[in-house]
Amino acid sequence: MSLRAFALCCSLKKSPAGSSSELIAREILAALADHDVDGDLVRVVDHDVRFGVSLDEGDGDGWPGLHERIMAADILVIATPIWMGQPSSVCKMVLERLDAELSETDDAGRLSTYGKVAVLGVVGNEDGAHHVTAEVFQALNDVGFTIPAAGGTYWVGEAMQTLDYDRAGPKPDTTGAATKTLAANAAHLARLLRDTPYPPS
Repeated sequence: MSLRAFALCCSLKKSPAGSSSELIAREILAALADHDVDGDLVRVVDHDVRFGVSLDEGDGDGWPGLHERIMAADILVIATPIWMGQPSSVCKMVLERLDAELSETDDAGRLSTYGKVAVLGVVGNEDGAHHVTAEVFQALNDVGFTIPAAGGTYWVGEAMQTLDYDRAGPKPDTTGAATKTLAANAAHLARLLRDTPYPPS
């Protein structure tokens, strides 16, 4: 049975503007497809997601629709640019909204996110990819997602320059290799968790 992935692109730019974060997210989805994982992608800023920490902040909040798609997926892909050494504000808002998962449990008391795998793509023209990865993975793990070995891939251009990933020409083999490893490990782990769920605690 094929798996399902859902990618949240945390670019600050609305569609159809070019986005390096969307590019790396689509590369991750393409690599996952090699392992029988179907997937799709949205840019969070194309939806009216409200600030907050609940499942639904009301008044036309765009998060419930995205949340439904997250819960229908086996693998969550997050892609974020680096801004001032940090994940984007959009990415941080996504993590804040995922905080609501701490209150969502099944009949055995397990978080509803248990059994779901999360991976990350990071892009920027400054240093900080490891710091961003650490911040995002810690938050995702806190709310119940499982992080596979080598679950992050990234590209950073020269610091204090303006070249972005989507305009960088040929992509480095290191980023491509990391993306392929991410996909293989994520698909493997998602199948294991689907077939053998975590035990009740």
